Amino acid sequence: MSPLNILPHLVCVAIFGAALPGVAQLNPEFQITKVEPAFIPSPGYSGPRYDKRGSKAKDWLEVEVTFDWKARKKEPKYTDELTFNYYILLKNESREAPKGTLLIGSVTHSSIPQDKGMHSVVYVSPRTLERFFGGRVPGTAGAAVAAVAVTITNQGQIVAENVGGTFKSQWWTSFQQTSGYVLNKNQTPFAPLAWDYYESIKSEASGR
Repeated sequence: MSPLNILPHLVCVAIFGAALPGVAQLNPEFQITKVEPAFIPSPGYSGPRYDKRGSKAKDWLEVEVTFDWKARKKEPKYTDELTFNYYILLKNESREAPKGTLLIGSVTHSSIPQDKGMHSVVYVSPRTLERFFGGRVPGTAGAAVAAVAVTITNQGQIVAENVGGTFKSQWWTSFQQTSGYVLNKNQTPFAPLAWDYYESIKSEASGR
């Protein structure tokens, strides 16, 4: 039997804007305490020559995760990296996608300390939302998103899992997965904002 199958499970269900006890925590040292989808408008920048975008800012889908890492030992104080895998199920049921579209993506954070209330985030662009909703994007994240699941991977092992709504563990494996549309913060106009609020994203170029 795999060691993962005999570890204790806790349940943590995340409902938009709130976190309730639920979902399997595969390693009690790591916990996902909240998964919060929200619509957030494109950030605006002011400047003497910035006069070409007078139209109303469009909404991005932001999915923010709050998580803790509390190891049994004080050392090491930092872990080299954690990878967050995001599974975002849109409420856009159609003939082409009878169960809705499942967008997937991941972000790897580096030098994560032992701490509580840390944050990871990903985004789906306004144009992507328009594409998958046929140009008619719902007015709220709750109306646009059926469920969000997030897993944390450390050294190749899933250490925490948070599924959304009434779904079961690993529910996303039964959906056709669509990649390439879930962006990390550095791939968006939000990159320079809230720099100290979110954990650092690993730079693939530097290998660190």
